[in-house]
Amino acid sequence: MAGTEDARQNSGALTEGQAERMLAGMNEVIRAGEEMRKLRAEMIKLFAGFGWTQDKIAELAEMSQPAVSKQMAKYKDGDQPQPMELHLDQRDIPWLEGRLWGLAEKVSESLDDSARCTRCVGALSRGKKRFTPQNTDELRRLLEEDLRQHQDRLPRSHRAAYDEISRRLDLPAQVTATGSASVRRALAREIQRDQLADDA
Repeated sequence: MAGTEDARQNSGALTEGQAERMLAGMNEVIRAGEEMRKLRAEMIKLFAGFGWTQDKIAELAEMSQPAVSKQMAKYKDGDQPQPMELHLDQRDIPWLEGRLWGLAEKVSESLDDSARCTRCVGALSRGKKRFTPQNTDELRRLLEEDLRQHQDRLPRSHRAAYDEISRRLDLPAQVTATGSASVRRALAREIQRDQLADDA
């Protein structure tokens, strides 16, 4: 097999390893794009459930009004979700993961992207990593390290938020939450970021 790889390399052709790496990278981008399109469609549905007009949603999403209307036509009246609660004190795992993500982003920004958690945050944001228990644990470990090493540069509210999120992730409540996991993560991430900005 090694001889075949060498022969292909010497002949100017791609090796299987090179092709595999290239396609894997493309697949990550395609997968992330599909997941983001799905998340945007779910968010449009959510915003409509809050009573926002299609014109306002189109403006915020930088889409045409007919495109938003087409998304909305996929849902029957009975499919409209109940409006979600939008406060930080929710205890389902996706919500806590979203809060952790938002906190890690703020820490990374505060430390001019030199934080240990920056690379992990970037991979999650670009869809190259998903929220698995292993990746969540990795993000917690890196964030804990940043908070410990740079406590003099970070507001106390960052540490307080981390401690609360960590306690709840360690002892998750058995709760049923409305909305998909990806939507709940996205909402919690944004609300956590806003709260930290207000506390700064």
